[in-house]
Amino acid sequence: MDILQPQPGEFDAVLKGNKNVIVKFYADWCGSCKLFSPKYRRLAADPRFEGIAFVDVNAENDQAARALAGVDNLPFFATFKNGVLVEGTATAKEESVVAMLERLTA
Repeated sequence: MDILQPQPGEFDAVLKGNKNVIVKFYADWCGSCKLFSPKYRRLAADPRFEGIAFVDVNAENDQAARALAGVDNLPFFATFKNGVLVEGTATAKEESVVAMLERLTA
């Protein structure tokens, strides 16, 4: 599955267009964000998480999306169900993101 990269102002449309969404907030200068990217791509292709929209948002370019998710550090992951924030956490641990995805589909 492709990872969606909405432009600033398009985040609400992505949330409304997908039932289950996980968002990775990153910044270009964030080393941990870059290191997590291959893991995020692998999770997006994992059949266990089919039906979840994987989204990448540059936290510096989309203040509205950042505020909606409560981003306080990077990388930051947030899950949404039917456009509503379920949970969000700053982490660089794949196990934490997998647990979020599993809770989202439970």
